[in-house]
Amino acid sequence: MNPFVYTRAGSALEAAERAQGGGAFLGGGTNLLDLMKLGVETPERLVDVSHLPLARIEEREGGLLIGAEVKNARLAADPVVRARYPLLSEALLAGATPQIRNMATTAGNLLQRTRCYYFYELGQPCNKREPGSGCGALEGHNRMHAILGTSEACIATHPSDMAVALAALDAYVCVRDPEGAQRWVELDDLYRLPGDTPQLEHTLADGELIEAVALPPPPGGAQAYLKVRQRSSYAFALVSVAAALELEGGEVAQVRVALGGVAPRPWRARTLERALRGRPATREAFRAAVRAELEPAVGRGQNDFKIPLTERVLIGVLEDLRREVQP
Repeated sequence: MNPFVYTRAGSALEAAERAQGGGAFLGGGTNLLDLMKLGVETPERLVDVSHLPLARIEEREGGLLIGAEVKNARLAADPVVRARYPLLSEALLAGATPQIRNMATTAGNLLQRTRCYYFYELGQPCNKREPGSGCGALEGHNRMHAILGTSEACIATHPSDMAVALAALDAYVCVRDPEGAQRWVELDDLYRLPGDTPQLEHTLADGELIEAVALPPPPGGAQAYLKVRQRSSYAFALVSVAAALELEGGEVAQVRVALGGVAPRPWRARTLERALRGRPATREAFRAAVRAELEPAVGRGQNDFKIPLTERVLIGVLEDLRREVQP
């Protein structure tokens, strides 16, 4: 592990100022410290934000405000979350172990790094870790890798379950910069696709600190989160689906769908949503919309199976939601 300076911030503004130019924020540390031990992350300073007053969960304007330092376990168990945003609670409980959920924070979960084997192994090529070195996964072991939103520079997936749920719930992120200014960013706009610069994973500027996540009022109808993985305990998603479906007279009035395990970011299924709104809620309509969403999907050999798997999982989730709201 490289030498670093540890400092504890007294405010969000102070944290943002100290993190500029080579610093990293330390909340739960469940991802960052592992990467530092491996030499993947080498920050000059660790700015401890775990004691800042950013751990509130409060209802606001019909929605919910979630502080950046709220632990995943607490958020999953919150009665308002369980009653009004059940897919978020389900997603959190599907991620990691109870021990990690007791430490992991809301902001840290959103900004965790990929679990690509080549990213973690310093002896292997990885454009995300070392720009220009190549992507070992393209022709290598890529069973867990992405089929949507990729490039020839990177096919790694985003690992978060919580971020997929928040994407489906139209979440916003509150950010504080080192000059003290505050801005709100749509979750969709927080993440970048790899393109030619896979090392740039999000749109935050140097020193910017996530302070909170805001959810609008919950969607009508029914919600669900389903995670398909190789084993039932502590495994990252092969495919995950966060979805909400509302019907009126047998037709789709509103639908929100986000996918995990298939893209370098939480993948909002906009093509599918547009194809379904105002259409009869039938299996045939679901299948056509899902296939339109997956038309750009590209497998790289070992992960080819993810394309038909995603289709089956998506159709199944939509069918289950339809039965729930219109038996």
